[in-house]
Amino acid sequence: MFEKHSLANTQVMQFSRVFSAFSTLSFALAGVFASAGCKSEAPKAKTEPAVETATGTLNPANAPKPAAEAPLVIAYSDWPGWVAWDIALHKHWFDTAGVKVDFKWFEYVPSMEAFSAGKVDACSMTNGDQLVTGASGAPSVAIVINDYSNGNDMVVARQGIDQVEQLKGKKVGVEVGFVSHLLLLNALKAHKMSAKDITIVNVPTDQTPQALKTGSVDAIVAWQPNSGQALKEVAGSKAVYTSKNAPGIIYDVLAVNPKSLAERRADWEKVADVWFQVADFLADKKNEKEALEIMSRRVSLTPDQYAPLLSGTFLLNAEANVKHFQAGTTLESVGFSSQMVDTFNLENSVYKVSQKPEAYLDSSLVAAIVKRHQAGAAAAVAK
Repeated sequence: MFEKHSLANTQVMQFSRVFSAFSTLSFALAGVFASAGCKSEAPKAKTEPAVETATGTLNPANAPKPAAEAPLVIAYSDWPGWVAWDIALHKHWFDTAGVKVDFKWFEYVPSMEAFSAGKVDACSMTNGDQLVTGASGAPSVAIVINDYSNGNDMVVARQGIDQVEQLKGKKVGVEVGFVSHLLLLNALKAHKMSAKDITIVNVPTDQTPQALKTGSVDAIVAWQPNSGQALKEVAGSKAVYTSKNAPGIIYDVLAVNPKSLAERRADWEKVADVWFQVADFLADKKNEKEALEIMSRRVSLTPDQYAPLLSGTFLLNAEANVKHFQAGTTLESVGFSSQMVDTFNLENSVYKVSQKPEAYLDSSLVAAIVKRHQAGAAAAVAK
């Protein structure tokens, strides 16, 4: 699954980040995880007494202790909202900001294992996988929201089924306990239905296109490239619901070790500020060619091959971060999204105790950045 010898396999890596660790990571961090039929030993941190920090309780074994001048070590992997960090690296924006960073490239699950083992200071992950790693003993704090999934995840139905309501009484193939399962439940609820109205067939995500093709199910739920493969291979098939219908159901964040955040808050604020430079750069169409060249190079694709991948990812700038960090009762709020995922994880036995999602989010750095930007703009106008 994680080989990079073909476009298809590369795309599997690009989209495996969307909660693919819901079931697998809980086992991975305990010692064993399943990924594309493989087994892998997870790093084992020695047990030490937990300590209180400014942002919560932390096991010292999971806490990097960087020297004052040491670079912040950040794990990232193959998803457009995280590959975009390469723009800042390429353009030396961290140097300009006055902060030393060391971005380490990983496959997604190993990136979270590295974070759990205390080998990195921060990790790019979904807001839901923050809860899973936290439940396994590695708490984190999201200081910036990079993006939310905007269509990459789909409910794809066979020919003759054109809307969610027509799934009633039908068989739907989905990997139970994964993000696709969550998306399916949300789709049903949005159309005044429930899981009782359909027959759920547990199908590994990478096998969903074949399940739809053989007719063993009437619809499947998957993320790219599996969803796209189903649409391509099954004549007349149609996406009847996607993450674009539920913006915010999957957020991607920069999750920081609480101890590192407490010790080097000013440096992390600079890192967050650089992300907003990246988001603003990508929002300007005149930069599209350069951005695609930089980002596609990281994952060994051409700019033309990479361009469609960005369309399913909604990048968030400073103002959007303020908006989505606000408490709320819809998916516009990352807090509400995380609460929904926490409930989902509990109901599907991903972990047994609520992770209190609010403890995993810290909007104060974003607020400080926005306040500073506004003061600068006001001073410039005054001149």
